[in-house]
Amino acid sequence: YSQIELRVLAHLSGDEDLVDAFASGQDVHVRTASQVFGVPLQEVDSDLRSRAKAINFGVIYGQTDYGLSQQLKIPRKQAREFIDTYFERYGGVKRYMERVVEQARSGEGVKTMLGRRRFLRGISSRNHAERSNAERMARNTPIQGTAADIIKMAMVRIHERLQQSGLQARMLLTVHDEVVLDVPEDEHDHVSELVTDAMENVIELDVPLVVDVGWGEHWGESHP
Repeated sequence: YSQIELRVLAHLSGDEDLVDAFASGQDVHVRTASQVFGVPLQEVDSDLRSRAKAINFGVIYGQTDYGLSQQLKIPRKQAREFIDTYFERYGGVKRYMERVVEQARSGEGVKTMLGRRRFLRGISSRNHAERSNAERMARNTPIQGTAADIIKMAMVRIHERLQQSGLQARMLLTVHDEVVLDVPEDEHDHVSELVTDAMENVIELDVPLVVDVGWGEHWGESHP
């Protein structure tokens, strides 16, 4: 899957800018760089895009200003400014993050799109570290949990279609957001179409799910 967690975040938060970026096929990291660093899209270079990518995924994982400063090797104050600017530009994401934390604090816990629920004991703890950790899990769980649900459903669908097709290809395992298959060379095209269709249409989101396919004699070779 291409950026599945960010796509899930766009769907769950309903943030207009994030949804528009994916719906229009725009490079979301370039768009974030433009928004956060205040430069035109055409002036975003590889360094700014890389920094924006760290911020985009840092938001999902609940990264602190200290963590971002360490990753980007910048002053902590500057990292804080980047995070604050991100939430100013993506107000829908900020409101969503606040909403799920309050939901967890109310005793409801948090849940994925498909209803898997997680309760977080430390969400109201007087211990700052314990409470902060629970808040990060509250923000992250619906996103990563939904992404995990999606790939599990995709695996079931792929298996069913391979069985129905009579192909020799077999699914081996998943690695994070990837499905790894063992496929005879003469089945490459058929299996590519089958897997792409199964994965991209397994659930309907407000943004498109996009799948990239790679081939090789081993897993590493399939990642050009």
